Amino acid sequence: MAEKTAVKTKWSLDPAHSEIGFRVKHMMITSVSGTFDKFDAVVETEDEDFTTATIEFTADVDSITTHNADRDKHLKSDDFFAADKYPQIKFKSTRIEKKDDQNFILHGDLTIRDVTKPIVLDVELGGVGKDPWGNQKAGFSITGKIKRTDYKLNWNAALETGGVLVGEEVKINAEVQLVKQA
Repeated sequence: MAEKTAVKTKWSLDPAHSEIGFRVKHMMITSVSGTFDKFDAVVETEDEDFTTATIEFTADVDSITTHNADRDKHLKSDDFFAADKYPQIKFKSTRIEKKDDQNFILHGDLTIRDVTKPIVLDVELGGVGKDPWGNQKAGFSITGKIKRTDYKLNWNAALETGGVLVGEEVKINAEVQLVKQA
């Protein structure tokens, strides 16, 4: 009996129902959050098996917003992202581990500025279903952490009380909805 061949399925990002965010400690006492307003992802699976997914994601650095114009300008400068030289943050998956039916570990390479390093993200499958217009959708919650200085995001200032103005750890949180392509 012939073995069934998996069909390549392409998924595109639904930007109206997706958001890419981050949180960083400020003065070691509270967190400041931000988002990227312009981003894209291309995902390909075998049939609808997300453990087989290949993922390529980009975010436009110039679209960063923390709801403070001065801070956003500083983040785009050479002290942090150097948006004029490195206009995109990029992620490319390397493999996916299935923990259970809803939870996965996503391994991949993250590029910020001119630095590429492996990262691990936790992914929760929210579900798969059809919207009212007949489009097949899949929803995911993604979380992880990186050290910002690993990517040359080095700027900081010492505080009188000890400690630093900007925390080292950046928490990544994303809500992503994909649309199956015909």
